[in-house]
Amino acid sequence: MPAEVEKLVGRISGEISKVIMGQQQAVNHLLAGLLARGHVLMEGVPGLGKTLLAKTLAYILRADFTRIQFTPDLMPADILGTQIYDLQSRQFHLRKGPIFTEILLGDEINRAPPKTQSALLEAMEERQVSIDGETLPLSESFMVVATQNPIEQEGTYPLPEAQMDRFLMKIVLSYPSEAEEREILSRYGKSLDAHDLESMGLARLAGEDTIVKFRRRVREVKVEEGIVAYVQSLLEATRRSPHLYLGASPRGGIALLKTSQCLAAMGGRDFIVPDDIKEMALPVLRHRVILRPEAELEGLTPDRVLSQVLEGIPVPR
Repeated sequence: MPAEVEKLVGRISGEISKVIMGQQQAVNHLLAGLLARGHVLMEGVPGLGKTLLAKTLAYILRADFTRIQFTPDLMPADILGTQIYDLQSRQFHLRKGPIFTEILLGDEINRAPPKTQSALLEAMEERQVSIDGETLPLSESFMVVATQNPIEQEGTYPLPEAQMDRFLMKIVLSYPSEAEEREILSRYGKSLDAHDLESMGLARLAGEDTIVKFRRRVREVKVEEGIVAYVQSLLEATRRSPHLYLGASPRGGIALLKTSQCLAAMGGRDFIVPDDIKEMALPVLRHRVILRPEAELEGLTPDRVLSQVLEGIPVPR
């Protein structure tokens, strides 16, 4: 069964590579988030293809896709929807907002004020929304892919800790290598328009049932007691770190195990190895820990501290 997951992920990744170059690790982590049925926050400077990556994934999956541009004047009703009074029927009718979709792209999510960001909390945790006292379910395939710029601070609002914790992973995109960047420029030199996905000749999956089926198979990946102890030791070490004000929670440990199961299945294995934990530790935990002020003054980052913590934990045999 893991071999089938590996084949599916390889197929999707291959199609994405026709559009996105130089972000293979980010693509792998995004696909792990998809299989784990989680939400993903992507951080990177403008121009690295964050928005295009989410759009391409939705196109290949044949998933309903909606993009919301987060701005300071965005209101919760602009995301969830609202009741509209019909003068002819003299009744209120619900006008559903863009959140009623399968893949929701929250572009520059940190540009909206906390009140608007909080409109996503119930949707991301319970896959439902409440509008005027009425609870409405979202799609079983509902997934938030949010983006933010790590450099620009003016006009932005830090995401509340509760919302950050709703994201299964925070993926950091970096610049492509010299060879990859040359390939990108070469493609566009041949009049390629990556935003016209219809013209790219991308193969598309049969439907959402494919992803649902493989999500069940991922959960069959074995989690040995040694791996559980390894993850628990990592969580405990983050709480004892002198550089961290807030360590990782049990929810972070669960997320780490879930994404490691996905990574194992994507590699054709039905069991987790310590290297799976090591690879997923940063994207899963970097947004769940908080540095102490003195650690920030020393120039430390969550990634550096987590890497140091990992180095100090014995690897299970």
